[in-house]
Amino acid sequence: MKNVKIFLIILIIIFVIFLIFFLNNKVNENSEYNEMEVIENMKITSPAFKEGGKIPSKYTCDDANINPELHFEQVPENAKSLVLIMDDPDAPVGLWVHWVVFNIPSTTKIVPEDSEPQGTPGKGTNKRTGYMGPCPPDKEHRYFFKLYALDTNLNLPAGSTKDQVENAMKGHVLAQAQLMGKYVRSH
Repeated sequence: MKNVKIFLIILIIIFVIFLIFFLNNKVNENSEYNEMEVIENMKITSPAFKEGGKIPSKYTCDDANINPELHFEQVPENAKSLVLIMDDPDAPVGLWVHWVVFNIPSTTKIVPEDSEPQGTPGKGTNKRTGYMGPCPPDKEHRYFFKLYALDTNLNLPAGSTKDQVENAMKGHVLAQAQLMGKYVRSH
């Protein structure tokens, strides 16, 4: 009888531990959901094209290959810096990084056409810094302009890669937004 009581006490303890773990995970899921609500408030837009629209050839390798004007809206007041990444997930070789700039002042509202935002330039897949416009070799591709608001400046050198920047950003993202445009070359 004594062994049965001990067994029942152990089962109750295991059940309580499981319950605490389960409820703790539910609280964390709700926290992440609330954080996602904040993330949706920040915006990145361009007067050159709408979300999901065609990127004009002026901003591609088929023409001037300059960056489009970008607007940053509703950046959190407590942000210390911004990160801008442009990439193409449809490239035949895998993800192709076109533009990386970090430690952009959080007060930046507009990146004018044909300009680099104030900040630290990172390196794209082509191993160079600076904007590299869309240049799909095969079909229509999607290009994502991603904006991140951080609670810190990143302690990274110029020429850091997207992966290095994203690793340094972990735990510091206050908000994020993206703008997607499409481009296909007319051969």
